[in-house]
Amino acid sequence: MMSGTAAKLTATDRIFVAGHRGLAGQAMCRALRLAGFENLITRTHDDLELRDRDATAAVFDRERPDAVILCAARVGGIKANATRPVDFLAENLEIQGNVIGCAHDYDVQRLVFLGSSCIYPRDCVQPMPEAALLSGPLEATNRPYAIAKIAGIELCWAYNRQFGRRYLALMPTNLFGPGDNYDLEGSHVLPALIRRMHEARQRGAPNITLWGTGAPLREFLYSDDLADAALHVMQLPERVLTTLFNDDHPPLLNVGFGAEITIRDLATRIAAIVGYSGEIRWDSSQPDGTPRKLLDSTRIRALDWAPRMSLDDGIRAAYADFQSAGTRL
Repeated sequence: MMSGTAAKLTATDRIFVAGHRGLAGQAMCRALRLAGFENLITRTHDDLELRDRDATAAVFDRERPDAVILCAARVGGIKANATRPVDFLAENLEIQGNVIGCAHDYDVQRLVFLGSSCIYPRDCVQPMPEAALLSGPLEATNRPYAIAKIAGIELCWAYNRQFGRRYLALMPTNLFGPGDNYDLEGSHVLPALIRRMHEARQRGAPNITLWGTGAPLREFLYSDDLADAALHVMQLPERVLTTLFNDDHPPLLNVGFGAEITIRDLATRIAAIVGYSGEIRWDSSQPDGTPRKLLDSTRIRALDWAPRMSLDDGIRAAYADFQSAGTRL
């Protein structure tokens, strides 16, 4: 077994942020640069297809990163998951396997893998603790994506047990923030609602119809808060990090906001911030998804981390970003 010691990150370390153009990746780069890390390794999708193992290995061979933050993933909402399940399962398995495998091959001791709260069972105990992983059936509407993310956690854990690595999986709740995806075919609920409300206001639409009943509860975390959590954990001293790695449980930490809101109330709140005053209708013939997904973030909060951005302030910042996006939509 290789040594389990991983030196604390320094400002001169080379950090590969895989998926730096996505919501989490952009936030991660902002947090790293703000903290003084300038040697960031990034590649656009045009420059590197992470599903290509040889191409991924070539980047590791050339750049020799000291740490890796794996933000890259095929992501999307209920409709995207329902219509493209192969993409969400196969592509994520390929990306994870290549990046985590190459990190090991090139002796990267520290890696953070970003997952999703959908890894937990559909009818999970609330709030959902890390110990609930694999304790029941998954939500059918995003099961392929969830299985891929669970496989990523297991792969990190396997490298830790077999080779003494320090590969950690962070499971954020629903993210939103600057650089989000506002495509109505593939976005998550909060950015989709921002766009729907904005366009309805522009059209002067008397009403809009949204999927489901609006009853499910969701927790939302501003993307920069997730990045702050990842950097905080990566900067922990070895004596603290050691407590996170144990052969008896996966190297998994939940990262949540700590409060939840119904989709119906979220829609109302976004409408008020955007300035849409029309009627909001609900199409109950469409799926709701998981009834409730509140993370138990006790473990990471015990490590002296807490989110900073409120939901309302975060929505305002996200809406300002949406308005500035223009032709990027």
